[in-house]
Amino acid sequence: MAQLITTELVTLDQDLGSDRQQVIRRLADQVAATGRATAADGLYADALAREEKTATGIPGGIAIPHCRSTSVTEPTLAMARLNPAVDFGAKDGPADLIFFIAAPDGADQEHLKLLSKLARSLIKKDFTAALRSAATEQDVVDLVQGALDAGPRQSSQATPATPTPSSEGEPAPAGTGHDTPKPRRIVAVTACPTGIAHTYMAADSLVAAAKERGVDLQVETQGSSGATPLPADVIAAADAVIFAVDVDVRDRNRFAGKPVITSPVKRGIDEPGMMVDEALAAADNPNARRVQGTTESQSQQTDDGGEGIGRQLKRALLTGVSYMIPFVAGGGLLIALGFLLAGYEIALTNADGVGNADAMLTQYTLLNLPPEGLGVFLGAVFFKIGGLSMDFLIPALAGYIAYALADRPGIAPGFVAGAVAGFMGAGFLGGIVGGLLAGYIALMIGRIKVPRWLRSLMPVVIIPLLASIAASGLMILVLGGPIASLTASLNDWLSGMTGAAAILLGVILGLMMAIDLGGPINKVAYSFAVAGLGAGAVANQAPWEIMAAVMAAGMVPPLAMALATVLDRRRFSVAERENGKAAWLLGAAFISEGAIPFAAVDPLRVIPASMLGSAVTGAIIMGSGVTSQAPHGGIFVFFAIGNVAMFIVAVLVGTIISALTVVALKRFATRKTEDTPVIETVAA
Repeated sequence: MAQLITTELVTLDQDLGSDRQQVIRRLADQVAATGRATAADGLYADALAREEKTATGIPGGIAIPHCRSTSVTEPTLAMARLNPAVDFGAKDGPADLIFFIAAPDGADQEHLKLLSKLARSLIKKDFTAALRSAATEQDVVDLVQGALDAGPRQSSQATPATPTPSSEGEPAPAGTGHDTPKPRRIVAVTACPTGIAHTYMAADSLVAAAKERGVDLQVETQGSSGATPLPADVIAAADAVIFAVDVDVRDRNRFAGKPVITSPVKRGIDEPGMMVDEALAAADNPNARRVQGTTESQSQQTDDGGEGIGRQLKRALLTGVSYMIPFVAGGGLLIALGFLLAGYEIALTNADGVGNADAMLTQYTLLNLPPEGLGVFLGAVFFKIGGLSMDFLIPALAGYIAYALADRPGIAPGFVAGAVAGFMGAGFLGGIVGGLLAGYIALMIGRIKVPRWLRSLMPVVIIPLLASIAASGLMILVLGGPIASLTASLNDWLSGMTGAAAILLGVILGLMMAIDLGGPINKVAYSFAVAGLGAGAVANQAPWEIMAAVMAAGMVPPLAMALATVLDRRRFSVAERENGKAAWLLGAAFISEGAIPFAAVDPLRVIPASMLGSAVTGAIIMGSGVTSQAPHGGIFVFFAIGNVAMFIVAVLVGTIISALTVVALKRFATRKTEDTPVIETVAA
């Protein structure tokens, strides 16, 4: 196995830049120069993207920027001892010891285990002290190799404190007599997006803090090198659970009912003692927050105070939309293909009141084709499948909103409430209300304390039954009618929009699509658009116009950033120019997130410029009556776009406006510190 670090990858007591971006750039160049990465730009972009998710500085003047990248050819560690130190986001100040971990996208388990083992060594004070006093690059290599060659550690799946055994065979708190009570027990899960460094460092930090307190703490590390689940009996015996995670906890239901402390994984490194103390306090508090089985990500984690209602609602709505989109995307494209092959008449009803597609599929088969031919028959097939898929729009939205709030017990009540909303004509708004009702009702029922013999029936029978009755009953008896009236009024208003009103709506939709580039506001606008596609009406094309406006406006930001990197290359770093090449394709495919790397580096100039171009594009689309029956795909679903030429014109106009605006802002609204020396020279 090749060495992870060599002397060529060690830099001692040098100035690598004034900020973390410059340091990471220099280290990425160093890795590429040794032949361990095919492209320094790609490695830098991947490492910077990881850094923007969570700062990699940890207490003790250490930073561990890391990533997995397709540019890396073999697992590599580059180390720099900086002079002066640079801020990497740690609470206790800047970092002078930088470890840059670069792993191939498909790294094997052995290499990942070595990288994880090294990361765990960095929280040991004697190891970092030796690195600070190392005289030569070879000394550093020898120290790192020694850490990697050290005896095997205990399994990361169960990393307990080591209390003294008591006479009863139970572990007792360290330093106490044999007649003392058995120690408190805590289980923990640690996980980060990359699964190489923070996952294991948080685990070891928590274990060390627990050991100081005489607490038996066992950790399940859900990292890239694999995860061995904690034994069921260990979980059952635990007084509380700690989730120090930036991603979803796998099989969270195993911990159901346990008092829980949740936080980002980095807090497990920065404040492990505080987290252990909070877990012990939660174990003694009968009203403490308990694991309900819901999955949470970094942006949703809080301390034992739980989530605020606003954040909880936002998470639930985004979860519902994200699970709904595949139904809409697939169904919408199939309906568009049906129109392409069979014409709009396939959506109409015949003299008997039966849909043309239904009538054709009941009368004909591939062996008995209709007079119109195979193309029209296949068009009917596509249209029907697409329509059935779109029928899941509201139930899926409601079902997964409820799932985000109450986990699996909420799915069935949510789907039923969504189906009721569709039945009553309450539409998209009814689906949201029904999903929230089902989720919160299922959550409250799940918190009721029941006898042990009844617990196994709660998630599969009792909670779905009672929550379905309550949520759907409220929808039918109380809420469905008023929401249906509101939905009908909204649809009538949209259908009657012409002239200036339609253009204003296009402007608003364009601004919403660009303001957070795939975030909550962007998703609200997109969800509003796709909700209108579910009706499948031919006479009312307002929903298709709204869909076209949303899709065209969402294409503008990444295309504009790509164009800007061509118009004025000197205003952008090498990494941004590389991202610009990918942004062409992302923008053309209606993936607004392609502009995020630019917005993350320079939000005050990129986002306003993007909003301006997207607003103009939305206005042009709505003003010229362009339609789209497809909910996604950008220019690649041209066959589903009505007046595709004007669609292209609108996208081009918005792209040019945003590109010229961002270039002008970069040229005349300069910052004190730019990412590259080239930009600083030009600004001067």
